[in-house]
Amino acid sequence: MTFRSRLFATVALPVLSTVLIATPTLADALMKPLEVAQENTGEGQPSEEELLLQQQQQQQDDAQPAAEEEQQRQADEQKAVEDAEKAAAEQKAAEEEAQRAAGEEQQRQADEQKAAEDAEKAASEQKAAEEEAQRAAGEEQQRQAEEQKAAEDAEKAAAEQRAAEEEAQRAAGEEQQRQADEQKAAEDAEKAAAEQKAAEEEAQRAAGEEQQRQADEQKAAEDAEKAASEQKAAEDEAKRAAEGEQQRQADEQKAAEEQKPAEDQQAEQPVKQQDGSAEETTTGEQPPTEEREKPAVAGEETPTETGTDQPATAETGETAIDAPVPEVVETLTEEQKQEIAEDPSKTDETVVLPVENGAAVLDSDKDADKTGGRKGREDRRKQREELRAQDEAMPVPESDDSAQAEISEEVREAVPGKIEAAINEEGERVEKAPDFAVPETTNIINNTVINNTIVNNNTVNNTTIDNSATEVNVIERIENRTVLEVGDQLIVRGDDRPRLRRDSEEVFYDNLARGRMRETITRPGGVRIVTIYNRYGDIIQRSRVGRDGREYILVYAPELEGDAPRPGLVDVGYELPPMRLRIPVSDYIIDTSSEPDRDYYEFLSEPPVERVERVYSIDEVKHSARLRDKVRRIDLDTITFATGSAEVPMSQARTLRSVAEAMQKVLDKDPGETFLIEGHTDAVGADKPNLVLSDERAESVASLLTEVYGVPPENLQTQGYGERFLKVRTDVAEQQNRRVTIRRVTTLVRPMAKAN
Repeated sequence: MTFRSRLFATVALPVLSTVLIATPTLADALMKPLEVAQENTGEGQPSEEELLLQQQQQQQDDAQPAAEEEQQRQADEQKAVEDAEKAAAEQKAAEEEAQRAAGEEQQRQADEQKAAEDAEKAASEQKAAEEEAQRAAGEEQQRQAEEQKAAEDAEKAAAEQRAAEEEAQRAAGEEQQRQADEQKAAEDAEKAAAEQKAAEEEAQRAAGEEQQRQADEQKAAEDAEKAASEQKAAEDEAKRAAEGEQQRQADEQKAAEEQKPAEDQQAEQPVKQQDGSAEETTTGEQPPTEEREKPAVAGEETPTETGTDQPATAETGETAIDAPVPEVVETLTEEQKQEIAEDPSKTDETVVLPVENGAAVLDSDKDADKTGGRKGREDRRKQREELRAQDEAMPVPESDDSAQAEISEEVREAVPGKIEAAINEEGERVEKAPDFAVPETTNIINNTVINNTIVNNNTVNNTTIDNSATEVNVIERIENRTVLEVGDQLIVRGDDRPRLRRDSEEVFYDNLARGRMRETITRPGGVRIVTIYNRYGDIIQRSRVGRDGREYILVYAPELEGDAPRPGLVDVGYELPPMRLRIPVSDYIIDTSSEPDRDYYEFLSEPPVERVERVYSIDEVKHSARLRDKVRRIDLDTITFATGSAEVPMSQARTLRSVAEAMQKVLDKDPGETFLIEGHTDAVGADKPNLVLSDERAESVASLLTEVYGVPPENLQTQGYGERFLKVRTDVAEQQNRRVTIRRVTTLVRPMAKAN
């Protein structure tokens, strides 16, 4: 709308409307006097002039207010126009202001829209920034976790590096010591070479002298033989002379008798022997001195004193006690050994490991080889041959329960009650761990206790095996180990109580009746390990009581009748016939180096390879190779001990993981399982230090299994055997002989629950 249009609508139109309304009103006002005059014409009407004057006067009177009104109206109109103009100006100004406000509003809306867009964009950016910040925070957390892990790995690597450096320093020290030893050995070797050269020269001189002596002896022997011939001829001549003299005396006597009266002819006549010689007469005459002093000939029976019944030594064939045992020489080829190892049940021979200089597979056969040599092997082969039918009639056990089939149900059922009674038995509390006594020797015949002086076991086939020990001597005490001499054999006895007490909350001891002692170890969380020992330290029973009160039997050796002591140091396996291995060697022995991917859990879960006659004590198992042969073994040959060392390098400790996980899996199924950790050395060095070293090696591996892999220490038994059971038959340093072996011996040391 234009300004004119708005002015007409707001100012002119209202003014015109007012004029149109005011015109009729003005006309009515002008006609009013005329009407009044007409009404008054009847009486005293004015003249026309008067009327005209009146009318004019009236018109003037009426016109004046009208003019005034007109003036007022015009003023009002002018004012209205002014007001309209003013209003128009104000309207225009308002419109302009409105336009300006609209523009500003548009600008504001545009600004607001832009601000909204900017805000939305900022919000988007903020959201993106927040997401970026969140992602950055996640990455930062991940980075921090990685840094923390890297720090832990670095710390672990540093610890390993530090251990490696310490090992390197120790190795360097050992290397320096070795070099010094080698240098000394070289010097000793040079000295020995010089001495050997001198000895060789002396030996050559001695050999010359020996040859001369032998020549002289040979000549003397020839002379002696000649003299003997001459002596024999002289003896024959003397014998003939004696016979002639006897004949002469007889003839003279006969002649003298013929001269006597007939009644006196009753003298004894000489009696001729079949060879024509006269027997010794009742006159008591002795043969010539030469006959009496005749030396005995080798191989002939030597006369003994009158009244003695002892045969000559040559007849008995006794051998000197310290005579060397003939060495066992293997005649089988590697292919034949491998064929036997795949199916040992086809032979009665001693099965040997199919490796160079491989020793017997069974530890009991190794003992027999040492004491009997080739003859011992032949005797064992004959015994196996005699027992073959009986062995084949008795199948290899298929489960732990079937392996203990000969153990009565009464024994199985009585065990929990007896163990609970021992745990709850009232005892006398002592303040410290008691010391164990040195084991005594027990006299056993056919496994029957008689007294405390000597041990003697008899076996079948009219063969007597001497398993006797007249005394037990303490050779040396080294920390928590005691080396004992039992007969002609050394045995090391360790004390595993410090290993079991590690990380415990409480340990206390109670003295019980019959010289027994009870040890109770409380672990964090309330788990208790309860062990009953006899006065020699032999374990009678051991069990673990969980925080829920449930009890697991680990070791249980039923006490003998009459409280008689059990012969813990005696090989009770001597009463058993030689064992025949009827499964492949690969199913009996595992070498961790050659079979790293083997299922060790399945192997450890396998039952014994032979029936178990009764429940044995853990000490009986430790001291009997024949009993240990009943269960399979794992050779940890990935742990290569340095010569003279019992330390397990951390780099090699990782190789135990698979075996440790299998052991833990076995324990998850039955927490009462028991494993025997055996330590061995090579044949270099003396028996006593090797025995102690092997026991330390077994303890090192047991501690490693507990501290690194969490295998409970009470489930592990340790025993060192030194160089007694070599894997490779050699006297030189051999890595395969410095090893540790693991066996699951649960079936031997506790009654198994009957299968459902």
